[in-house]
Amino acid sequence: MNEKNYRVLLYYQFVHIEHPEEYTKEHKALCESLNLKGRILVAQEGINGTLSGTVEDTDAYMEHMKKDPRFATMVFKIHEEDHNAFRKLYVKQRDSIITLFPEDDVNPKDLVGTYLKPEEWHDMMQKEDVIILDGRNGYEYDLGHFRGAIRPDITNFKEFPKWIEDNLSEHKDKKVLAYCTGGIRCEKLTGVLLNQGFKDVYHLEGGIVTYGQNENTKGRLWDGKCYVFDDRISVKINQEEDVIVSKCVHCGTPTDRYINCTNDDCHLQHFSCESCEEKEEGFCSTACRDYILRNPQRDARVRLKEKAKLYSLYRQDHRKAKETLEKAKETGLF
Repeated sequence: MNEKNYRVLLYYQFVHIEHPEEYTKEHKALCESLNLKGRILVAQEGINGTLSGTVEDTDAYMEHMKKDPRFATMVFKIHEEDHNAFRKLYVKQRDSIITLFPEDDVNPKDLVGTYLKPEEWHDMMQKEDVIILDGRNGYEYDLGHFRGAIRPDITNFKEFPKWIEDNLSEHKDKKVLAYCTGGIRCEKLTGVLLNQGFKDVYHLEGGIVTYGQNENTKGRLWDGKCYVFDDRISVKINQEEDVIVSKCVHCGTPTDRYINCTNDDCHLQHFSCESCEEKEEGFCSTACRDYILRNPQRDARVRLKEKAKLYSLYRQDHRKAKETLEKAKETGLF
């Protein structure tokens, strides 16, 4: 088996950080010194990050974090990759690492659901009279989800408390199994459920990623792929089946290809098979096509063509330049 040169680290820790602004600056300097890319949020309640870098650099980062007593028990979910999954580094201070409206916020150290190991989760999902709740956004669910899971009609985590009240309030007598990508969203989601009167609330420890990597469960009962917020777009979870649950918005053909609308003022991420992407020129709808006819300056292809010209003129050969030039040539723009 070929060893991969890069890793993606997914992690979080709810722990008090006395001076988050100062720690944010220090942490950004650390990541820059290790050539790491990705997104990290720092708040007084803790840290939430996804980083990518070489095996050597990610090892150094994890070793550094483990030496800090605040993060000594922090769990890193690790994916081996051929390339860096991020292009830039963002380390930002926020009021919260997972944001709810103030009146809905919960502290996972005080109120949280019961953790289930992957094997326990696999068994519990198959019991009768349980509700499997996807703790992510609707567009993440559409790419892949656990069989029988409920799709939340939300686009922002803040919307969850109201959505639960409107859609699940009649089922407080049932067991609720909540899951998300790496586990952090469910740390607060299960607290929200408990605050609303649900009694038996559970969540998947380590999230979907850990479940997919577990040698005993091998991602069973997961259909589709798992959406991730980096250049990979998605990762495989079910190691035994490859079920596609999403369909092309134009022709209905099963596909898990997420693309952005050619209309820069829309930029909607939508499913499109290769044939329809070419036929529809990357537009998500007729309305967006008509909009660009009236506003040609908002055509993403214009932006792509201009970028390709600049990269070529200045003989840029970094990763983004190569990808832009390749895409421009493939689409006949350059």
